[in-house]
Amino acid sequence: MSHPHTPSVVNRLAHASLAAQFSEQMSIAVIPIAAVVVFNATAQQTAALQAANTLPFLLLSLPAGLVADRVRRKNLMVTTELLRAAALFVLFALFWLHALTLVTLGALGFAIATGTVVFSVAAPSLVAALVEADGLLAANRRLEIARSIAYTAGPSAGGILAGWGSGVLAFLAAFTLSLASACFMGRLPREARRAPSGRRVAQELADGLRFIGGNPWLRPIVATAFVFNTSWFLLLSVFAWYAIHRLGFSAPEVGFALGVYGFGMVAGAFLYNGVARRLPFGQQILLGPSCAAVAAALMAGSAVVHAKAPVFAAFFLFGFGPIVWTISTTSLRQIVTPAPLVARVSSVIMMATAGARPLGAMLGAWLSTRFGIGSCLVGVLIGFGVQLAIISVSQPVRLRSITTLSEAPATATA
Repeated sequence: MSHPHTPSVVNRLAHASLAAQFSEQMSIAVIPIAAVVVFNATAQQTAALQAANTLPFLLLSLPAGLVADRVRRKNLMVTTELLRAAALFVLFALFWLHALTLVTLGALGFAIATGTVVFSVAAPSLVAALVEADGLLAANRRLEIARSIAYTAGPSAGGILAGWGSGVLAFLAAFTLSLASACFMGRLPREARRAPSGRRVAQELADGLRFIGGNPWLRPIVATAFVFNTSWFLLLSVFAWYAIHRLGFSAPEVGFALGVYGFGMVAGAFLYNGVARRLPFGQQILLGPSCAAVAAALMAGSAVVHAKAPVFAAFFLFGFGPIVWTISTTSLRQIVTPAPLVARVSSVIMMATAGARPLGAMLGAWLSTRFGIGSCLVGVLIGFGVQLAIISVSQPVRLRSITTLSEAPATATA
């Protein structure tokens, strides 16, 4: 199938992704700030709000993938983005009228996150349908650049706007961005009608799970991503306390360290073409887990030398390497997965990685309570070592080029 308008399609997808992710990151940053400033929320209440913001990833990833494989993905993404915009507008209006409550804030946060889940699950499938195989790496790079910019600038912009009117302007800006995302997606080419499969939902879900479990390319990638995310959220669960109480960070310095992570993502996305020219495709995949393992060692070393510099270097590597991993593995997944399964497979992978978030956080709470903060850093070091070991002995890292798979998809997916 030819795609004569691929550049314009990728541009519109990138613009839609930037607007949607920017809106999401602003909301994520402002909701807990508003809870504390406006409602004097306790730590337990803010934790409950965070749980509401992540719960859709656990509950809705698989259903969203099943729906995305049955309907036109463009229409689904536009509809859910408009629903997210509606939730943001209600949030803005209630805030403006001083009628917002913590319960309403949590419920609307859940609705906003639902839009993120559907967008994240359906987008890879839509890209695979609209972009030729030889253009997937470039398309995914553009999308990851957009996501990286949103992750870097979104929370900062949200924090600044939260200082004006306690967040009301931030929610209005997020609403506007969400509408813009829906407009960009609405200008994408029209998809053909998806023929109903006539199969039960459980059978289709089993197909996605079975495909990942039996695929030599995807199985180690999912296992690596699960261990990576568990280790990452173990680190995040204790980082603020560790940085402030053990290394003498100020609150702005903690925020700057997290911002360096976003700068690393942007750098990795912009430099991906240069990395791709110098490294075989399999080594591009290996770069992410390798950078993360080095970053974990730097983070653990900061406890020994009591210095801040290793922390900033670690967060840069946590952003730089894994964004290269995301671009390369997303393209690999789109190549080796049959078109009718792309959204389902994406939803299973999201379910696995999102499920690691509470697991890593609970592990951090248990280790710090039972053995102290140092044990958490050791756990982070071990976890990132394990994810590197998993991918190092896998089949994907031996790939010289992704074009060998795109030329023989039937063999690759057997």
